[in-house]
Amino acid sequence: MVSSSRTPDFMTISFAASAAVLIMFIALPLVATVALEDAGDIAAALGDETVKAAIATSFVAALLATFLSILLGAPLAYLLARSRFPGKGIVQSIVDVPVVIPHTISGIALLVVFGRMGVFSEPMSAFGLRFEDHMLGIVAAMMFVSASFVVNSLRDGFERVDQRLENVARSLGATRAGTFLTVTLPLSLPSLVTGAVMAWARAVSEFGAVVMIAYFPRVIPTLVYEMNLRGGLSESMPVAALLILVCVGIFALFRTVATYLNRWMADDE
Repeated sequence: MVSSSRTPDFMTISFAASAAVLIMFIALPLVATVALEDAGDIAAALGDETVKAAIATSFVAALLATFLSILLGAPLAYLLARSRFPGKGIVQSIVDVPVVIPHTISGIALLVVFGRMGVFSEPMSAFGLRFEDHMLGIVAAMMFVSASFVVNSLRDGFERVDQRLENVARSLGATRAGTFLTVTLPLSLPSLVTGAVMAWARAVSEFGAVVMIAYFPRVIPTLVYEMNLRGGLSESMPVAALLILVCVGIFALFRTVATYLNRWMADDE
C-alpha cells in the first residue's frame, strides 16, 4: 500500500524557498509602510480634503480609462483572436508597446499629439477640448499605459471560446454581432473581468505619463510624490499607507469577483 503523503523533494523545497523570497520582497515594504505608520495619522490623511480629491480623481479617471479600453479594446481583441489580416503582428506589437517604453516618454508622446502645440491642437481648440492639466489628459495617459491589459486578456479569452458554439448560434439565425454579444462575450467574461481589474490597477498607479501631460488636477501618485519632496517620509507615509490599504481592499474585492465568475463558468460547463 502506497502512502498518500509524500516527502517534499529538493525541487519542491527550492521552489518554495524562491517563492517565499519573492513574496517577502513584495509584501514586506507594503506591510512595513502600513504597520510603522500611526493609525491616527492615516485617519487624518483620509480626512484631508486634498487627499480625498486626489483619490477621487485617480479612481474616477482610472474607471473612465478602463471603460474606454473595454469599449474600444473588445473589438480589437476579437479581430486579433478570430481574424487573419496583413500586419496583424504589427498591430499586436503596437498594443504592447506602451507596456515596455518608459512612461515619461509615453507622456511626451501624448503631448506631441494632444498638447497645446500638438498635432490635434487646432481641432481640439475648435471643440473646446483641452488635455494639458485637465481630466482628459489624465484619462488619456492612464488609458495609454493600461489598454493593452484589456486587449490581451480578452484576446486570450476569445481564443478559448469554442468556435463550434458560435457556429451553432449562427445556424440558429443569430447575426455575427448577436453571436458575439450573446455567446462569445459572455463566455469570455472572466477574461474581461481580469483584464479590467489589471487595467484599472495599472491606471490608478500611473505617475510618469500623467505628470507629463496633467500635473493638475493632482492624482494620488502625484500628490504623494509632491508631499515626499516637501516633507519627506513623515509627510508622505500616512497617505502612502492609506492608499496601500484602499488599493489592497479594492483589488481583493475585484479578485474575489473574478474568482467567483471563473467558478460559476466552470460549474455551467
